[in-house]
Amino acid sequence: GMDAEQISHEFFTCFNNRDPERLRALLDEKAALYFPKTQPLLGADRILKFLHILFRQYPELFFTVHRTLVQGNRTAVHWTNRGKNRRGEFYKNEGMTLLEFEAGKISFISDFFKDTGKF
Repeated sequence: GMDAEQISHEFFTCFNNRDPERLRALLDEKAALYFPKTQPLLGADRILKFLHILFRQYPELFFTVHRTLVQGNRTAVHWTNRGKNRRGEFYKNEGMTLLEFEAGKISFISDFFKDTGKF
């Protein structure tokens, strides 16, 4: 199987490829997503619903991973992104995503980013 760093990169690759089924396969059933300005999203199904909404709001959004820090079953992924929202307005941001893993699946996701005004 993939190690924590590989799964972390695969997570962003799936996001960039708009591949929710593949993304779903990376998630633990009881995974939790903590995202700015939203309630915690508990469970893989709710996380997928949230990502579908995000994909609709940002028809173009591409992440570039700059560095990945690994500590045991946790990673911190530093990224920048750019794209357009559905009104065609340009969007870019920079942030970090903390990931935790259980038995080769993502069990915890927490996003931090610099510009929260857009959301």
